[in-house]
Amino acid sequence: MTEKADRDKIRRQNRSVLLQALRRIGAQARIDLGRETRLSPATVTSITSDLISEGIVTGIEDPEQKTRATRGRPRALLSLDGGAARVLAVKLSVNKIEFALADYAGTVLARGGAGFASETTTASSFGETLVKAARGFLDGIAGGVRPSIISIAAQGVVDDSAGTVAWSPAFSERHVPVVAPMEAAFGVPCRLSNDTNMIAEALHQVDPERYGGTFAVIFIDYGVGMGLFVDNRLFVGETGAAAEIGHANHIPGGALCRCGRRGCLEAYLGDYAIKRVALGLDPQTQPARVDEETATIPDLVHAAEAGNKGAREAFASAGTALGYALARLSATLDPRRIAVTGGAMPAWPLLAPAVEAALREALVDDLQPRAAIDPIDWEEDLVLRGTLARGLHELDTRVFAEQAGSGLALHE
Repeated sequence: MTEKADRDKIRRQNRSVLLQALRRIGAQARIDLGRETRLSPATVTSITSDLISEGIVTGIEDPEQKTRATRGRPRALLSLDGGAARVLAVKLSVNKIEFALADYAGTVLARGGAGFASETTTASSFGETLVKAARGFLDGIAGGVRPSIISIAAQGVVDDSAGTVAWSPAFSERHVPVVAPMEAAFGVPCRLSNDTNMIAEALHQVDPERYGGTFAVIFIDYGVGMGLFVDNRLFVGETGAAAEIGHANHIPGGALCRCGRRGCLEAYLGDYAIKRVALGLDPQTQPARVDEETATIPDLVHAAEAGNKGAREAFASAGTALGYALARLSATLDPRRIAVTGGAMPAWPLLAPAVEAALREALVDDLQPRAAIDPIDWEEDLVLRGTLARGLHELDTRVFAEQAGSGLALHE
């Protein structure tokens, strides 16, 4: 029994590897798929035959070969059938709901969005607001669309086992239900993730060689978050709240954090924390008051480059906090790569010296991090791209695999 379960698990993993390769690089011949995925010809042939019979993959003629005067049997290429499914990606942030709809090949078909009042929306009312916005988006697409799966990303701490946003700057209340209302309204599976996890998912999808194995993403912006891959799998812990590095304590009893506690890493590294130091405000100043200040991170970068002492101290303090956090991460998990991104990236040249100094100071020589640290210019699209990738991965490894095993048709 155990041996069969192991075989089934390996086959499911291999299915996912092949599907992701077709989604990433497009139509391929079986022999090229084998080279790309390092799977044996027999494995590729067996799995792709199943995928074709299930209506997930389709065979097409090689267009380049058709244009050449060549003899012999035309080479068949395999391609994902984009019409096999639709994924609705949803991003929740302060005052904003964003949508993207993609087909099974990962091609984005439509984008849209809606606003809501973060300060006044209640936990009991947001589900209705979200469903209404999603219906409006989907109904506005020609012909109307029913998604096969819904993938949601939210700022803050999520509890994917309960389907709620436990805490987020996007809401004035805690434990906001989002999964249950969407599943009830649309009758399809819905998955909830933290937005920084979705950045890690996007990087892994685009470049699994570079962002594979065990790696981390640190997001520095309105808040501070971390996405984590361990052994080529997104790591979220028991409830989805793993890797919440922004609200791990940096200095006990220290500066006031947006979450209401004192001493969190975010209270030294988030955008409001950098502004609070640069403007000479008390560390206990409410983040909401700091947000009212008109200075932006780019403004403070210009000031620091011009020699402003307060701005330079703010970035040095933030870099030190980040360096200590990376030291703890390196000592615990030994990732091979750490990507740093977010709206604060224009300040990276000012943060980096303090980051490196803190890393050297925090770790003994034998534990000095071997991970490459990659500063990545911030792209708003990374979260939605990762959220789509998460939904597609769920279809690949769970929904379609289970339907195939039960003999159910995959197309509507």
